Order: sequence, then C-alpha cells, then structure tokens
Amino acid sequence: MNSQIRSYTPFIGPFDPCPPLLCRTYVVPPNQFIQFQPLGWPQYSLSEALRRGTLWPALYSPYTARQSQGGTS
Repeated sequence: MNSQIRSYTPFIGPFDPCPPLLCRTYVVPPNQFIQFQPLGWPQYSLSEALRRGTLWPALYSPYTARQSQGGTS
C-alpha cells in the first residue's frame, strides 16, 4: 500500500437518505513530512524532472485518476 494514501470511515447516520460510503481515501503530499531540504539530495535529470513535475525523487507523488462512477465524462 502506498504510504501517501490514507483512509477513514465516515460517520453513518441512521437517517441518511443516500447509501453510505464505508471507506473514504485521501492523499497526503510528501512535502508534509520533510522539515528541511538537506544538501546533496538526489535529483532527476532535467527531462525526467519535467515529466514528473519535481526535481527531487523524495517529493514525487504520482497522480492516479479515479474511475468515473457511471458518468458520461
């Protein structure tokens, strides 16, 4: 499991009109755990950094799109 993805169980009330969502997930960005930028961090090459959106591998957070829930988009 990816350490950046967290989950929780929301409160389900007895009179909720919609079917309950039993588990919700969210992403915690990696920069929340880095207190300062140390010297000599490994870096991506320039072309790789442009593709990934960051120069440092420790700050890379892949984006995974959610599957649509039956919409037309």
